Amino acid sequence: MRKVAVVGVGETNFSGPQEKTSVELFAEAAAEALAESNLKPKDIQALFLGNALGDFTEGQGSVQAFAAENIGCFNVPANRYEGACASASMAVRDAWMWVASGFYDVVLAGGVERAASMGTPLATRTFAMFSDSRYEFASGLTFPAVFAMLAHLYSAKYGIPLPKLKEQMATVSLQSYKHGMLNPKAHLRKKVTMEAVLGSFMVSTPIQLHDCCPFSDGGAALVLASEEAAKKLTDKPVFVIGTGQASNGTLANQQEYLPRFRSRELSAQQAYDMAGLKPGDIDICELHDCFSIASLISAESLGLFDFGTSGEAWVKGEADIGGRVAINPSGGLKAKGHPIGATGAGQVYEIAKQLRGEVEPGRQVEGARVGMTDTLGGDGCTLVNMIFQRGW
Repeated sequence: MRKVAVVGVGETNFSGPQEKTSVELFAEAAAEALAESNLKPKDIQALFLGNALGDFTEGQGSVQAFAAENIGCFNVPANRYEGACASASMAVRDAWMWVASGFYDVVLAGGVERAASMGTPLATRTFAMFSDSRYEFASGLTFPAVFAMLAHLYSAKYGIPLPKLKEQMATVSLQSYKHGMLNPKAHLRKKVTMEAVLGSFMVSTPIQLHDCCPFSDGGAALVLASEEAAKKLTDKPVFVIGTGQASNGTLANQQEYLPRFRSRELSAQQAYDMAGLKPGDIDICELHDCFSIASLISAESLGLFDFGTSGEAWVKGEADIGGRVAINPSGGLKAKGHPIGATGAGQVYEIAKQLRGEVEPGRQVEGARVGMTDTLGGDGCTLVNMIFQRGW
């Protein structure tokens, strides 16, 4: 298989409700990615787009075809990916495979969503479709409740008293808010105190308001090219050196493994094996922190910290810039935002910018050479992990 590089990235602001359509938001991100790549729309051979909820937000299906035409990529193959919050990561991984195989040389991939524009009741209901609709949702199980249960299981499994775990979770949120303040494209750019986090209203015990990421509107795009093509397009390539993807069934069928998701550990191991790396080689990681407890579980399943210890790692600063591994210097889903169909591509955007040394002062991870993304779709249904390395 050929080496594949990210040669250009683009991203809109992640924010509350926007007036632009999904097609317009993705076009904005794609235009930036194409400009960075020194390419024209006619140079793109295929478009792979993540979008989970366009049918509900705008009553618009086939958004991928309209996006391709709007950008000026006329008549190219255009595919839409739905993997809940991992939709864009699936699109990026498939784009990588097509280029690595030699079938295409230059592909545009990414995602878009207008989740904030749906409003909280509809967004909560549609998000719940990505758990089991016949039994889980019918019993009142929305995603805050899923991760609340995981928090209780985590507390019991590792013998961490719930009050202590809640403080560790609050530390995760505070770190995300800190970095989000420095990210001009972040949805939540505000200073929050420990007292405010622990004093916020209860969503689903022990998950409180500040433990939750927001619903966001936004788009993200990137151009992937073969190594030969990349040499002509950029002097700062970021190579895709490892990918993995795995799936799980319903939450009830995962009960023997919870609070961990087996799909994540299988997916991550695939990525590590392909890259020939170990968790200790990762300099920076954008992981799926839809809820603060998700950060602790994710970091351990990726091998970044021992099981049951990631909360203490956050408290000690080992998960921050300058620590053992810099986790979510973008602000993560918690502060940067979560436009679900675009989230995975937004993670790649951040990793590419970090490895190229192009991030704003205060959140640049100096000397970073290897970055990883971790995107969770549903309650473990789809997991995608990718590893990137700074090029020549």
